[in-house]
Amino acid sequence: MTSVAVLGTGLMGAGMARSLLREGHQVTVWNRSTEKAKPLADDGATVADDAADAVAGADVVITMLFDTDAVAQTMEPVLPRFRDGAVWVQTSTVGIEGTDRLAAMARDAGVDFLDVPMLGTKAPAENGQLVVLASGPTSLREKVQPVFDAIGARTQWVSETIGDASRLKLAVNAWIGVVVNGVAQSIALARGLGLDPQQFLDAVQGGALDAPYVQLKGKAMIDGDYTPSFELDGVIKDTDLIHAALGEAGVDATLATAVRDRLGVASDAGHGSEDMAAVVHAYT
Repeated sequence: MTSVAVLGTGLMGAGMARSLLREGHQVTVWNRSTEKAKPLADDGATVADDAADAVAGADVVITMLFDTDAVAQTMEPVLPRFRDGAVWVQTSTVGIEGTDRLAAMARDAGVDFLDVPMLGTKAPAENGQLVVLASGPTSLREKVQPVFDAIGARTQWVSETIGDASRLKLAVNAWIGVVVNGVAQSIALARGLGLDPQQFLDAVQGGALDAPYVQLKGKAMIDGDYTPSFELDGVIKDTDLIHAALGEAGVDATLATAVRDRLGVASDAGHGSEDMAAVVHAYT
């Protein structure tokens, strides 16, 4: 059994905490809004009133917060409270520069740090089926692997270079943005041409052009069910990080710019807190 602190109990953090509890780990949770963390007490978690209390007894501290500033503001005052040998597992999607900034904070505080973004949304987090992307020292793997096994279906160790996992996460999320926008455009086009958009999903189903995400998000767009599993404004944040990474890598950003434009239109129309499938409103 590992003692784990989960800082941030939104859609992803709450699911990760429940998966850890289900596997018998000792879990303490904290959230800026305590009301969001309190339901986890019914699942067996200890709810801390402040982040310093949450990390004080933990072997592994997981951060799952919105962006770099949120993570930094939470962690800077509590790093001195880490017990000897505790590992900070940074799972928030913060991009390349953000990861470097947070890793430097950990290094200055003498705290072991791993860069561990996750692939997956609300349901995989709740079911312990995330894909764990990890980078950092090999020497820390044995300590954190039971935690990763509880929250993930598999772990992909990208390299020993902190930041490489976040680089890979940006590449994957760039693809997700393209897929969701492509589905949205096709759904809107089918409708605009007077067809039942379900015909589009039926046409690609089971073939080389299909993917589970195509069917999942396409159905949500057709049904108008935007219950969030990955909020549209979160995709905007990630797309901005992707855009910066494309510039750093010297890769053309035309496609990412178009994706960001459509996401922004949908957000400006009031869909920012809804699931990313609501980007379909940018095509109608």
